[in-house]
Amino acid sequence: MNRQHIVVLSGAGMSAESGLKTFRDADGLWEGHDVMEVATPEGFAKKPKLVLEFYNQRRRQLLQAKPNKAHLELARLENDYKVTVITQNVDDLHERAGSTNVLHLHGELFKVRSTYDAFDIREWKIDLNVGDLCVKGHQMRPHIVWFGEAVPLLPKAIDICETADILIIIGTSMQVYPAASLMNYVRPDTKIYYIDPNPAIASNDQVNVIAEKATLGIEKVIKNLK
Repeated sequence: MNRQHIVVLSGAGMSAESGLKTFRDADGLWEGHDVMEVATPEGFAKKPKLVLEFYNQRRRQLLQAKPNKAHLELARLENDYKVTVITQNVDDLHERAGSTNVLHLHGELFKVRSTYDAFDIREWKIDLNVGDLCVKGHQMRPHIVWFGEAVPLLPKAIDICETADILIIIGTSMQVYPAASLMNYVRPDTKIYYIDPNPAIASNDQVNVIAEKATLGIEKVIKNLK
């Protein structure tokens, strides 16, 4: 018998309970920085040292962080379901919790890539500095999709959503496009669970809204699934 396919869309609220700061606050600041200064190609071109140090701090922070209960519960769902996680998060907490099928829509903090060759990507857990070059002599940069850049894995994410029997949206405001559009690609008969303390949408015949943090909300979803 084919197992049901659960697709999870996770956002910054998923990792907030692991102590990783989000930049969803109304002031648009991320750890005291204007996001346009540290998360755009223009910001990197103007102040590469500042941008690299900003991501070095995020990387150091991530090395200290641990998956929370919500990450672990999602990983456990693989015992009974086919599970695909599509995350807007650049951390590796889903993988560390045991999820085996994770698509990082916005890149990965523990990877860097060449500014010359986008396919020259390498694992990187230490600081990245000005002067760290690819084999062709070009500066390496964080392997992150910055504001204003294309999201190369979006078509793959859409294909995955089209196959979902159950969709769990967790810790994302559904305000950041194009990721927010993904829920529109599931079938009309796909059951949707939307977990967020401040939900942007209301429950209806298809969508069950759970106004909780990730760790509490996922418990309610699992009870519902059983």
